[in-house]
Amino acid sequence: MNRIFRMLPIFVALFLFSAVAPVSTGWAAQQKNLILATTTSTQDSGLLDVLIPIFEKQTGYFVKTISVGSGQAMKMGEKGEADVLLVHSPDAEKKFVADGFGVDRKLVMHNDFIVLGPANDPAKIRGAKTAADALKTVAKANALWLSRGDNSGTHAKEKGLFKAAGINPEGQKWFQQTGLGMGETLNVAAEKKGYLLADRGTYLALNKKAHLGLEIMVQGEPKLLNIYHVIAVNPAKWPKVNNVGAKAFADFMVSKKTQEIISTFGKKEFGSPLFFPDAGRKPESLGL
Repeated sequence: MNRIFRMLPIFVALFLFSAVAPVSTGWAAQQKNLILATTTSTQDSGLLDVLIPIFEKQTGYFVKTISVGSGQAMKMGEKGEADVLLVHSPDAEKKFVADGFGVDRKLVMHNDFIVLGPANDPAKIRGAKTAADALKTVAKANALWLSRGDNSGTHAKEKGLFKAAGINPEGQKWFQQTGLGMGETLNVAAEKKGYLLADRGTYLALNKKAHLGLEIMVQGEPKLLNIYHVIAVNPAKWPKVNNVGAKAFADFMVSKKTQEIISTFGKKEFGSPLFFPDAGRKPESLGL
């Protein structure tokens, strides 16, 4: 009997350990999961297919990528439904951080937007000096324009261009919103032979897989620059987010090795990289 009493503390300790261990293991596993909310262009271009496996191998994190428009990605951040964002809507990003939803916003890379249209160019906009001039011509010709209409970074840029052109396209028969991501909207425009605004990276990647029949009409304007930042969701507002993982991902995106990968991504296939690395650059150099 005395022996049983002497062994009792050991039994209790073993019981407590067995009860706590699964919880601890589960917590640890949860901390190694990272939710990335990002724009569709980083996914559709294939860039994340290259970068995410490298990050996972280096850090041991498992990344769940949710590819949506930049606006939707920031909405997820506002609700604490993501740990880190990779987005391209600078004005909305600044507000996101100013409102206390995001921290440690870092410049990552850029590419550019282009105005695309069918090869026969029914509205005759090819070579227009500015995107605003092209939009005026499209509206005057009642030529079909496809908009993502999804509050994405591309949609935000498009709205700014229409505003600069002095045009309100809402409700016009020639203006159609898809509510879809970049890749899917490109496919719709190809099928309907319409004009649209797209990021160069996604266009080149998809056009190589399946010739879209869409050609570049307007490019190279400073206003068409497409700039990406990484932003951690604020742990002070959402304590359960994986801030350690978010910081690790942000540091990875601006690291020298990752920036080198970005600088060559797509170069072999297209003769030019799909994105240009910007870590360490002053925002003013990009017109921000």
